[in-house]
Amino acid sequence: MTKHFGAALSVFALAAALSGCAGSGTATSPASPAGTTTGPAASAQPTPAASTPAAGTESGAPASAAALKTAATKAGQVVVDAKGMSVYLFAKDTKDSGTSACTGSCIAAWPPVLAGSDAPAVEGVTGKIGTIATPDGKKQLTINGMPVYYYVKDKAPGDITGQGVGGVWYLVNPAGDMVTSAGGY
Repeated sequence: MTKHFGAALSVFALAAALSGCAGSGTATSPASPAGTTTGPAASAQPTPAASTPAAGTESGAPASAAALKTAATKAGQVVVDAKGMSVYLFAKDTKDSGTSACTGSCIAAWPPVLAGSDAPAVEGVTGKIGTIATPDGKKQLTINGMPVYYYVKDKAPGDITGQGVGGVWYLVNPAGDMVTSAGGY
């Protein structure tokens, strides 16, 4: 019951945060200092309701499922998580910095895609997969040295509502590059 209460509380907190920032896509706090890659688990990171993890896994998929795979969307082939939820790159992140530029209220609209291990399984993704530590000590997935994120307004597999938001949020193609055009979308 405690897990369910905590999950419900997280969803409520996420909804409250979104009503205040409306998913502006801008970072409002300075990025974490370089080299700060670990930390105590001080607070829970919000995750989109459609991709809330099942007990024992970070992605909500069985342990043997690929953490990242590809799917066809209106914007072409893009990287998605094990449940088919689209993942995004933030143009303000610095490749191979080991940190995320999405901090503060940005995280409420753009939660990190988390991994259960340093070497998560992938399917169809040819970009280099890695992880960085979040401020609370979890593992955020990276593709080609860039952290990846969900967009909370994506509610179902195949949704790509975060594409191009603020001119800084973009889908990821299988090679790990930003999809800067939406393929007619």
